[in-house]
This record gives sequence, C-alpha cells and structure tokens, in this order.
Amino acid sequence: MPALLLAFVFSFATIPPLESWVASEIVIRGTVTSEFGAPIQGANVFSTEHATSVGTGADGAYLMKFRVPDDTKSLVLRVRSVGFTPQVRIVAIVGDTITEHFTMRQDVNRLEEIAVAGVAELSTVRGLSGKTPGTRIAASGMPFRVARDPHNTEEYARIEDNRFLSVASAPLSTFSVDVDRASYTNVRRFINSGTLPPKDAVRIEELLNYFAYEYAAPGERHPISITTDVTPAPWKPEHRIVRIGLQTKPIPTAKLPPNNLVFLIDVSGSMMPPNKLPLVKQAFRLLVNELREEDRVAIVVYAGRAGLVLPSTSAAEKQVILDAIERLESGGSTAGGAGIRLAYAVARDNRIARGNNRVILATDGDFNVGVSSTSELVRYVEEQRGEGGGGRGGIALTVLGFGMGNYKDGRLEQLADKGNGNYAYIDDLLEAKKMFVQEMGATLLTVAKDVKLQVEFNPAVVQAYRLIGYENRLLANEDFTDDRKDAGDIGAGHSVTALYEIVPVGVKSDVVVGTTEPLRYQRPPREGPAARSGELLFVNVRYKAPADSTSRLMQHAVADSRRAPTADLRFALAVAGYGMLLRDSEFKGSLTYDDVLTLARDGAGDDRLRQDFVSLVERTSRIASGVATRER
Repeated sequence: MPALLLAFVFSFATIPPLESWVASEIVIRGTVTSEFGAPIQGANVFSTEHATSVGTGADGAYLMKFRVPDDTKSLVLRVRSVGFTPQVRIVAIVGDTITEHFTMRQDVNRLEEIAVAGVAELSTVRGLSGKTPGTRIAASGMPFRVARDPHNTEEYARIEDNRFLSVASAPLSTFSVDVDRASYTNVRRFINSGTLPPKDAVRIEELLNYFAYEYAAPGERHPISITTDVTPAPWKPEHRIVRIGLQTKPIPTAKLPPNNLVFLIDVSGSMMPPNKLPLVKQAFRLLVNELREEDRVAIVVYAGRAGLVLPSTSAAEKQVILDAIERLESGGSTAGGAGIRLAYAVARDNRIARGNNRVILATDGDFNVGVSSTSELVRYVEEQRGEGGGGRGGIALTVLGFGMGNYKDGRLEQLADKGNGNYAYIDDLLEAKKMFVQEMGATLLTVAKDVKLQVEFNPAVVQAYRLIGYENRLLANEDFTDDRKDAGDIGAGHSVTALYEIVPVGVKSDVVVGTTEPLRYQRPPREGPAARSGELLFVNVRYKAPADSTSRLMQHAVADSRRAPTADLRFALAVAGYGMLLRDSEFKGSLTYDDVLTLARDGAGDDRLRQDFVSLVERTSRIASGVATRER
C-alpha cells in the first residue's frame, strides 16, 4: 500500500466516531405561572441561540426539544408574556430530560415588544413601550391595576345590590332565571393577572351558577326539579339563608336534536392577541369534533364588513369545517351589527324543523362600524328569537366573550339575554372544553324556556328578605303570570341556584329595611292555616316547553330550619360570600376571605372545579391584602 494511502487511513482511524460529535437531543419541560400561582397560557419560551420557540398551553406547561453538541454544558432560555416582566435563565444541561419552571411577575411599568409564540409559528405583537398604566380606579371606586393598556375601555353595566325589603309591604319577590356564567371566568381572568376585578364585573348569581350542586333529579311530570334548604347566614348568624335550586336532566350528545349552527366570529384587528382569535379557533375546533353527521355548521365573519366564509356544511365533512376555521385571520375595524344580521339570515335559510337553530357569537364586543348601539342590536335579536321555535326564525343566540382591554361585558350580556341564549366568557382552552365538550347539551339544547321564579314570604315568620344577586333579572310581580313576558332559558343538565337572606320575625337586626307607609285599606294577612304553619316561604316556578307558548306552574313550600348547612350548601355560601367581598357589599357583615376559605374547603371535596375555586380565593386574598396595604 502506498505510504500516502497508509497515512490517510491512519488519520481517518484516529477521528472520533460520528455519534460522538453529532448533536444529541435533549428535552426541556416545565410550567410558566404568575406570582399568584395561576398558569399563564400563551407565554413564549424560546432560545435565540438555537432558534427554537414554543408557547405554553392552558395549564401553563411547555415542552421543548433541542439538538446540541455533546460538550454543551448549558443554554439560555428566555420567557415572555403580555403584561409580565421577561425572564432570562441559564439552564444547566444535566441528562437528556430537564425540568425548568418559571414564575413571572406582572409588569405594570412598561409594555415592550413582546414575542408571542403559537404552537407552530412565532409572531410579534407590539405593545405600548414607555407607557405607565399604574393604578386606576374602577367605576365602583375600587382600585385595580391595569397591566396591559393604559387606555383600557372595558365596560360593565352598573349593579346596585338588592336591598332588604319588608314582607309587610313587599311579600312577593319575582325574577327571571339566569344560567349565564361569564362573570365567574371573567373574575378569574382578573385574579390570575394579579388584579381585583371592577365591582360591576361581579354578578353573584353567575358565580353561583358556574358550579353544579347536589339537587334532586327531575321527575316525569316536569323537566325541572326544585330543591330547597335553610341554614343560618354565616356572615350574620341571626339571619337565615334559603337556597332554592333548580335542576334539569342531562341529555347525551347522541340524543340531542340535529343542530343548525352558525359560528359568527369577530376577526377585527382587536381580536389579534392569543387570548382572542387564536383561542376562538381552538374553542370552535373542540365543538366541531363533538358534532354528528346530522349537524350542520356555517361560518360568518366580520371585520370592516361581514362575509360568509363557509356555507352551511354537514359535520360529516369535519375537515372542511376545521380547515375554514384554521384559515381565519384578524384585521380591520368591527362591523358587528352587519355580522349579526348576516348570521341570522344564514341560520334562517338553513333552519331545521324541530332542531336546535342557533347563532354562536365569539367576540370581545367592541363593535364600531355600522349598527353598533346596544339598543339597536338588542331589538334585532329579540325579533329573531321568535316564539315556540317559530316566528321570524326562532333562532337562539349564544354569546362567547374573549380577551381584555376593550371587553364590552354589558353589551354581550344583554345580547345573550334577549336572544334566548347563554353567555360565557372563555379565558382559556380548559373553559372552552368545559362548555363545548363536557356540557355540550346544556350549551346547545334548551329544555325549559321563559323560566320565572316567584317567592311569597310568610309575614308571620319573616319580617324582611334580600335576594342575593339577580339584580338585572328582577321582574314586576304581575310579569310572573304574563306568558308574553320573556325570561331566562335552562339547558339540558343545567342547575340554577338562588339565595335569599331573610330576617325572622322577632330578630332585632341592624339592616336597613325598605318599607312603605302603612296602608289604609289593605293589611297583609297574618292569620289562617298557612300563616300558622311555620312555613318561611312558598316557591312558584313557571316555565314553557321549548315548542309551547303557554307556561306551566310548579310549587314548593319551604319550612324553617336551624340545621347546620350541608357541605354542598357551605360551598354555595362560600361562593356567594366571595362575590359579596369582591363587590365590597354593605351586606357582607363580618365576613372575611378566611371565612370564605373555611366554607369552600369544607364543601370542595374531590371536585376539580371546586378545588380550583379554593385556589382562586387564596390568590384573591393575597391580592386584596396588597391593595389594603397600598391604600394605608
């Protein structure tokens, strides 16, 4: 062998094996949470030196894979998220799987250019560099920090707490049932971002109705059951709390009537952030995957103008629908009124007799082009809901709220209320899954419409009462028997909870009770068998079957009780008390967040949603303590 060839062979043999210098794969996983322990969805975890980036999921978790030379000892990870101080960390390479958790502090001093990563791509959202949001004052007077935008334009309808009324002058209490839950998840969004919510963002009935309770199942005669219990009020033990619970039967997805759905999606420029249109698309994908061949979906979008993206299509063609959702992009102004009109027209054109015909609106509510006033939009959806599934279309409206900074809660709540639908705020993908997968029947199928509740109090036993929550659902007493009067609807598997705080006769209370001058010609009866029975109150419920225009009546008497509350009732009291503290209600008595936590922990059990509530109260308590310290 020639000498030159021998030298070449020798030198090649001394080169290290290929696998010793080819980069090896390592995995880095972990979570990104706020300083209050809440998971941060959509945070960007990236390494510029390796050109690798991922976004966190709804649980705040991330997973990254790198190929690095074997002699690499460390790498630099960076984490950014809207409204939080960016973090940079040197991560030691030890083994092929590394766990690295990040805790981010809210940045209220500046918003810089923020990299936001999606699952498959990296985009950039430019913030308001150099602006200082600081501390702002809500309409309620409660201080709260605005972390994202110094020009926050969120809107909430004013709520005045229901007051105590005298049974002598107001023996009847009447309201429309409400199964909306948007307030709870919206409050959770504020708390997870480290701020207390505005007072008017807190609707106690929506906090209560976010959770399921241990109510009896309906019988064969009515689609609704009535469950009641009585216990001393934890914030004022000399008072009583009466809980009234309504429950409907769940219906399996396979037994639901066919759906004619129109997805009405806001794709205006304000919907660009990851917790708006990107989350909307993820939510609707979950729903589409649950639909059956007999169901149909159309997609209408609106920005500067409205347009039909997908004509009504059978859910047998799921991929066609999913592809249409995936192609949606945001940009332009917001012609919400035009979008609503087009969506209803599409729903009418494809109406299914005896089916579920529904528009599902996903938006931040910031309409600014064309018909955009709340009153005009409300009148329009009232016309479209029809009667008994007929009329001018019989189309129901479900409203899904997304995002922050320009959110129009009051407008969206009214639209859902007048559109015979439900209203939810989607703050993360888990909430979307809860609504569209776990509770699909309750979301899409109405089993009882125009549900009204009227309570008559026994003046021989009760001197005063107060309805906790439902302030914007109150009805005139004569509306109860008027079948022309619209009221709330209940879906399959829904539960509804109402709490009354009552002052028994003979109790000296410091609450201010609304009264009238003594009547000359009328006197409330205090005698007779019913008055002497010891009953506290009498519950009347009216509802209509979905296809009927005449209501049916249910009745239920409630006797007094001094029994300690069950674990289930203690949890409901915790949720109501939490709402009163957030609203800084004058009726909260001696209640504290520690009291709420004690009640909530007793009633949480193994239920994940209830355990999450306990964590939410813990975070709220820490935030409230910080606010109190700053005020001092």
